[in-house]
Amino acid sequence: MNTVTREPAPKTAPTEPLPGESPFIRRGFQANLVWIIARKELRDSVRDRWFWLFAGSFALLAAGLATFALSNTEVVGFGGFGRTAASLIALVQLVVPLMGLTLGARSVAGQREAGTLRFLLSHPVSRTEVFLGIFCGIGIALLAAVSAGFGVAGLVSAARASAVDAADLLGIALSSWLLSLAMLAVGMLISVLSRRAGTALGIALFVWLVLTFVGDLGLMGASLVTELPVNVLFFSTLVNPVEAFRLLSMIQLEGSLDVLGPAGSYAIDTFGGVVALPAAILLLVWTAVPAGIAWWVFSRKADV
Repeated sequence: MNTVTREPAPKTAPTEPLPGESPFIRRGFQANLVWIIARKELRDSVRDRWFWLFAGSFALLAAGLATFALSNTEVVGFGGFGRTAASLIALVQLVVPLMGLTLGARSVAGQREAGTLRFLLSHPVSRTEVFLGIFCGIGIALLAAVSAGFGVAGLVSAARASAVDAADLLGIALSSWLLSLAMLAVGMLISVLSRRAGTALGIALFVWLVLTFVGDLGLMGASLVTELPVNVLFFSTLVNPVEAFRLLSMIQLEGSLDVLGPAGSYAIDTFGGVVALPAAILLLVWTAVPAGIAWWVFSRKADV
């Protein structure tokens, strides 16, 4: 009697990742999924009342500062625009870090608390794609809010017969966007490490106070008491991303840092014409390092 031998069926690659194996490694990174998630986050931001509160407040304050900076003065032309730009820099130092930190702090923790994150990760997407999609979506929303604020300020200045230097306005706007991305990265790191959105928001507000008020005032007090050398004072100031933004913006606006006192003079003497480079690099580092740590923690967390 002849026996029929059957060849074993060819092995097919499993469609699901093995336990403990990252789906990002098995199926490869798909940029189109990142864009889909980013568009979802952008739509969620547009429907978020907090985003409109921040964006509307920034635009209204920018318009108000542009109006009052040009009122009761006979300074016209680019000198008048310089007053408006200096006022905008001070406004950005307060509002944009708060905007980036709070929106970033609510991103992952808020979706985890609402159950949206678990539902999103149940789809065939990797955690890397989800994280990048969330970051890019909120980053685009921040870019729109910052652009709207500077656009309103430019229109108000032009309407009040003040010549607008488009290059300076664009340069300060780009610096503001870099600052917003850095604060978004810090906010998302706080969000990933927090279990609840309320806790993440509280930590974000504390970080905002430290960066915008306590850090600057504390450094000024320490320099007066301990008589810090000017180089130590400069590099201690530069570590703060908010101060790095101010340094970068003042260079674009004035071309001189004498208004920053001895630290500004030291910066010019040390770095010369490339003094804006360390400030820009620091803002990029403040974006890359917290975002990288947040991605690493998010991609390895077992619970969502």
